[in-house]
Amino acid sequence: MKRYNVAVVGVGAVGIEMLRCLKKRNFPVGKLRVLARSSREIEVGSHKYEVQAITPDAFSGVEIALFAGTEGEKGAAVTFAPEAIKRGAVVIDNGADFRMDPGVPLIVPEVNPQDINPVKNWLRGKGKKISNGSEKHKGIIANPNCSTIQMVVALWPIYRKAGLRRIIVSSYQAVSGAGRGGVAQLESELKGEPVSQKAFNYPIAGNVIPHIGGFAEFDYTSEEWKMVHETHKIMHDSRIKISATCVRVPVISGHSEAIYIETRKAISLQAVRNLLSVAKGVKVVDAPQDNLYPLAIDSVGRDEVFLGRIRRDPFVKNGLWLWVVSDNLLKGAALNAVQIAELLCSS
Repeated sequence: MKRYNVAVVGVGAVGIEMLRCLKKRNFPVGKLRVLARSSREIEVGSHKYEVQAITPDAFSGVEIALFAGTEGEKGAAVTFAPEAIKRGAVVIDNGADFRMDPGVPLIVPEVNPQDINPVKNWLRGKGKKISNGSEKHKGIIANPNCSTIQMVVALWPIYRKAGLRRIIVSSYQAVSGAGRGGVAQLESELKGEPVSQKAFNYPIAGNVIPHIGGFAEFDYTSEEWKMVHETHKIMHDSRIKISATCVRVPVISGHSEAIYIETRKAISLQAVRNLLSVAKGVKVVDAPQDNLYPLAIDSVGRDEVFLGRIRRDPFVKNGLWLWVVSDNLLKGAALNAVQIAELLCSS
C-alpha cells in the first residue's frame, strides 16, 4: 500500500481529533508533520507528537495537508495553502474560507464523493493544473460546516429516493463548536468562576443563545446561511428551499438538529426508516415508546450521525420530521476531513 506524507496544521480541538482519527483509522501515513504557530511537544492519548512551527518550507515533501481551520476568522489555509499546493500537496481545509469558491469541491464522502475525482488527478499529477469543466482545480478541498455535514448525511438517502422541496432546520450547537474559548466559558460559569475571555455575548450556562456567527442578509446569521449555501453546493440542487435557525446551547460536544422536510415525491414512513437503516454513516435510534432517541451525550466519540423521532407531519402532505445528532468535532470536522483524505488515496 502506498503511504502518503501528511501534515496536520493546528493543534486545537479539531487538530487533536484529526491526529486521533489518522491513528484510529490506520491511515497510510508515511511521514507525519504536525504544524502550529509555535514549536512544542503535545501528547494525544499515549502518543507524543513534536509540533513544528509553521513555515512555507514545512510543507516540502507533504502530499496531503489537513488544515484544522477556525470558524469565524481567517484560517491558516488562507496564508499557507498556496505554499503547500506549490510544493505538490493537496489541501483539505476545515475552515470556511474556500467552501463557496466554485473551483473548490465541498465534500461529504457519504454524499458527493465523485466531486473529488479531479483532485485525485491533481495528487497523482503532482501539482499539474487539472481541468474540471470550465474551472481549473486549485488543489484545495473544503470540509463543510459541522451543522451542514450531519444534516446532509441524514437527508441524502431521502433526497435520492423522493427529492426535497423544502428543509426547515433548527440546530442546537455545542460550545466546542466555538473552540476552546467556548468550552472554557461554559466550564468557568458552571464553577462560578470569573470568565477571563468570553466566547459568547451572553452567559451560556443555563442559557440558550439564538445567535451563531454574524448577522447578514434577511437577518439570518452567517452560520444559518452556511447551512443553506453549502447544502445547495453539496447536493448540486439550488431548488431546495432551506431555512435555518442556529442556536448555541450549554453542551460541551454534540450538535443536535430538529429537521423538517417536504419531499417532492410521496414516500412512506417505513420506506424512510428502511433507507436510513442501511445508509452509510447513519445509525437509527428511533423507539420513542421506549424513550429511545438520539442524545447529544451519546454521540460524543462516535463516528456516526444518529437519527430518531422520525415522524410524519399530520397537516402537510409529504412533510416529515427528524431529530439528528452528531459529534461536531468528529464527523462535523476531523473525521470528515480524514474520510476525504481516504477518498483521495483510494483506487
